Amino acid sequence: MEQRTVGASGLRVSRLGLGTLAWGRDTDGDEAAAQLAAFADAGGTLVDTSPAYGDGVAQRILAELVDDVVPRANLVISSSAGIASTAGASRVDCSRRALLGQLDGTLRELGTDYLDVWQVATWDARTPVDEVAQTLEYAVTSGKVRYVGARGYLGWQLATAAGAGHRTRLTATQAEYSLLARGVEEELIPAATHHGLGLFAAVPLAGGVLTGKYRDGVPVDSRGADESHAQDVRGYLTDSAVRVVDAVVTAADGLGTSPLAVALAWIRDRPAVASAVVGARDLAQLTGVLVAEELELPSAISAALDDVSA
Repeated sequence: MEQRTVGASGLRVSRLGLGTLAWGRDTDGDEAAAQLAAFADAGGTLVDTSPAYGDGVAQRILAELVDDVVPRANLVISSSAGIASTAGASRVDCSRRALLGQLDGTLRELGTDYLDVWQVATWDARTPVDEVAQTLEYAVTSGKVRYVGARGYLGWQLATAAGAGHRTRLTATQAEYSLLARGVEEELIPAATHHGLGLFAAVPLAGGVLTGKYRDGVPVDSRGADESHAQDVRGYLTDSAVRVVDAVVTAADGLGTSPLAVALAWIRDRPAVASAVVGARDLAQLTGVLVAEELELPSAISAALDDVSA
């Protein structure tokens, strides 16, 4: 798998990342182990986790697999802090106390001395930007973190944080980005590019809608049919999305590949994207993702998808 530098930094990550949001929720430990092994065998390095995923369950599953399944040194582990999730309720707190407390907890859970990438999970209007910046700088200078970034920021928020003036600069930002969610192109990506940050594109398949499986309704075995996850899918099932998905399916038919591969290759190769982070429910889904890594979209098809999704 191709490795890319993240923004203007020296950090290198695989251009596809493995998301762990479903671990412990839809994916058990054995299935997670199979996913991690297959991902690493394909040359994948970036693994995205968070203490907020499954109230910490995803992180604990990853901890059991690191070194047993894949050596720690072969992984670029990205995690975050700033959102505390307990019994389904979330609370934003990006104070120095909360951030460092979650960082120490993550390091203990994972059984590692450091995180490769540590990101503030969201903007916190109650905590001064300077306090957040100082906390990130301490995390790096203490050796607990190699690189820092921010998730879920708006463009002006990212520009404000990146321009805070501290020695430790932001390296990465993570945000939802796909053929059905291109809002980040308006302000966030220009801000990231200006300040030398690389983008980790989250939800690149729009909850599975871009795979084409919802074209004829909601499959009974899909996330859209599960009331606990349905809201993650319904927002993409719009009239405008139908046109985009039809174009993706047409492109896939012409190239002799899957709609998943086409949609993923398009987002993977967008300007500023360092890695597209994909979560899979099982090994079969992940195998489809890894096969997609081999596809390079012809420029004419990429441009056509750009037009129909704009």
